[in-house]
Amino acid sequence: MDLLEMTNNDQEDQYKTTLNLVKRFVDSNQRKRINLLSEVESEVDNLFLIGKNLFDLFDKDGDDWAAGWLLQVLKKHKPNFFIDDNYNNWFSTYSDENINYEELQLKLLEQKFEEADRLTSSYLRKLAGKLAEKRGYVFYSEVNNMSGTDLQTIDRLWSIYSNGKFGFSIQAKLLKSVEKKYELLWPKIGWKNNGYWTRYPSSFIWSLDAPEGHMPLINQLRGVRLMDSILRHPAITLRHNNIL
Repeated sequence: MDLLEMTNNDQEDQYKTTLNLVKRFVDSNQRKRINLLSEVESEVDNLFLIGKNLFDLFDKDGDDWAAGWLLQVLKKHKPNFFIDDNYNNWFSTYSDENINYEELQLKLLEQKFEEADRLTSSYLRKLAGKLAEKRGYVFYSEVNNMSGTDLQTIDRLWSIYSNGKFGFSIQAKLLKSVEKKYELLWPKIGWKNNGYWTRYPSSFIWSLDAPEGHMPLINQLRGVRLMDSILRHPAITLRHNNIL
């Protein structure tokens, strides 16, 4: 066996090892996945070389955050992977209102969460209608008429690119866990600390280190009815089997 053949065989073994690690990561539960993050990220050179074969494991219409996180790792360490622009918007998105969600997906992929949050607010105003866009905020009474398809798309993207930590349906799950008491939800998701509202935007945590449910933000200055309406929208409750 010549040196080149040995090198090729070694390389193939490395790829198989990395692919098996990724499959183990994908098949694990949430806790085990989190424990494997560093190990998988350390294999980024092989992830890059395996490239497109990695994403054969995933469904573009799905919401598996493992794929979102692998894309984020590649974006961070191997930006050349994204010469193929399709990977900047790898997950399929759908809209009843002809809204293009490519910018939101890209901001989340790049972990530019503050910018993604502002985009989300603008989408909610657009979904609420011309009057909401003109006044600059949404009334809770406008939420029921929002497109469920669009709300699910926004929620999916937030979940996909946050290791399953962020999104309306995650906030709904957490609200249920505190017996639907908003005064208990606020500190849990980091929107209140020692009885004081977290100062926007400087004191929010715009990273994956934020508490579960920390994003996207909903302005609470006019009370909880807007957020409650979003979290109870049928399209959001369906995302995790009628949470609320």
